[in-house]
Amino acid sequence: MTKARVISRLHGGLGNQLFQYAVGRAVALRNGAELLLDARHFNGDNSFQYDLGHFAIQARVAAEDELPPAKNRPLAYAWWRKFGRSPRFVREQKLGFNERIDGIGADCYLHGYFQSQRYFDDIVPTLWSDLSFREPIGGENARMGERIRTGPSVSMHVRRGDYITNSKAQAAHGSTELAYYQRALEEVRARSGQDPVVYLFSNDPAWVRDNIKLDAELVPVAINDGSTAHEDLRLMSLCDHNIIANSTFSWWGAWLNPSHSKIVTAPQQWFASPKLSNPDITPPGWLRL
Repeated sequence: MTKARVISRLHGGLGNQLFQYAVGRAVALRNGAELLLDARHFNGDNSFQYDLGHFAIQARVAAEDELPPAKNRPLAYAWWRKFGRSPRFVREQKLGFNERIDGIGADCYLHGYFQSQRYFDDIVPTLWSDLSFREPIGGENARMGERIRTGPSVSMHVRRGDYITNSKAQAAHGSTELAYYQRALEEVRARSGQDPVVYLFSNDPAWVRDNIKLDAELVPVAINDGSTAHEDLRLMSLCDHNIIANSTFSWWGAWLNPSHSKIVTAPQQWFASPKLSNPDITPPGWLRL
């Protein structure tokens, strides 16, 4: 007898892939099903890559014959979307938490961003295990990790790259203003009673070096590139506190921080576009500034 299955469509960068894995894992566990990952989106034309292999995830990348038709087969794809029963196509209806996902059965194909901890609140301990890193930290990252651990420390993530150069991404997200980072650092200082070293993470380290001016000890972290982005995520999680951007990447850097006393700040304005809203983007206890 074939085991029940849940298929999660992966797309976007590492932060998005982690959310798509987490919701799929939650649905699969609730149904005693196997989780398969549709990674077809990561082909030669994609600026992103499949990044979940760096983690101890409990899922496998599906073979082509295990997946429903892709868009490069337009007639078969349209037929499946309109009439297909296996797997059932389940699309995210809005950017906030979709309650119907909690009760959905197996043999489904999940398509969306699913950017809320509420999708996987019931399996958080399991995800902590799943999202441990497969390989030990090494080299320059290990040395930076040791420096961070001398504490007190706070990660500060400045997301630029496609948020600046891609007109569609810029219109949707925009770039977080310096005033947010200044206020966030003040909040961390006030609430922790410490003056932490600020570890700066960005996909545009040169811009950050020239433009982020704060009354604090600043340590730019420019060790990794897109192919080793998971290492930046690991380093963020080692900091005592986290100041995140309007970015799922630093969201996960903060979420993976195991400290029970961590202070996490996130921008109040997550989207630049007034048409976009996700009231469930941050877990309880994180500060929105």
